[in-house]
Amino acid sequence: MDESSGNLIIVSGMSGAGRSSVADVLEDLGWFVVDNLPPMFLTTIVEQVVGTGASPRLAIVVDVRTGSFFDELGSALEDLRTKGYRPLTLFLEASDDVIVRRQESVRRPHPLQGDGRLLTGIERERELLGDIRAGADLVIDTSNLNIHQLAARIVNAFGDEEKIELRATVVSFGFKYGIPVDADVVADMRFVPNPFWQPDLRPMTGQDKAVSDFVLGHPLAQQFLQNYVDVLDTLRTGYLNEGKRFVTVAIGCTGGKHRSVAMAEEIAKRLREKGSPTLVVHRDLGRE
Repeated sequence: MDESSGNLIIVSGMSGAGRSSVADVLEDLGWFVVDNLPPMFLTTIVEQVVGTGASPRLAIVVDVRTGSFFDELGSALEDLRTKGYRPLTLFLEASDDVIVRRQESVRRPHPLQGDGRLLTGIERERELLGDIRAGADLVIDTSNLNIHQLAARIVNAFGDEEKIELRATVVSFGFKYGIPVDADVVADMRFVPNPFWQPDLRPMTGQDKAVSDFVLGHPLAQQFLQNYVDVLDTLRTGYLNEGKRFVTVAIGCTGGKHRSVAMAEEIAKRLREKGSPTLVVHRDLGRE
């Protein structure tokens, strides 16, 4: 892995998905942050800041606010790679309805809206950002995250570390609310008996010991845990060999309250025991 990996981040993503909030968190973590940089200056700023040792860690926010200059991002990133720099790319995503709500709350037009509708600007932006999203090292869907939860994701991914290690986020979710769009791997817990049908367990969640014991105590759950954590350990080795430092593991059940929550907590515990810094997010808990 190139020595610049992990010390250089390109932050991009949808307008209204939280780029400014992420920039603030990175600054608090000690990163030197450059916002709204035209891609034509990307190599120059990296060479001056990282190449000369002026700052050990540099984050650059690049997005469609630069207008026609944004078209040069692909060639600028390729120029960086030819000069030996290996930036990590963070892409911030959000659903159309959430972006609309956020844009309207700040009373600012979308940068690509022009004289058209807000949704037209969002559609254009998704098209322009398609390639960078597809090649991103880490995609975070902020649709259901508040500012504190987003900050926790950034701290988990880009906080201080003593060695390179795969950083995991384990997300519990309910299938009836949709699969998380930023998931790298997805597992379905609906093969385990549902605590919902136990009157004494129904009001509880997978964070309660009684529910956790009920879910994890099932023989199939035990077998799944053993096999699945072994699979994730294999992925960990392969991802690190390929330079991928982040993985989002989505664990689902029907409503995201019992089985997926208990299993996500246990999987996160076992990943931490194997040395992977791991954050747990219960996306749909309390939504029923």
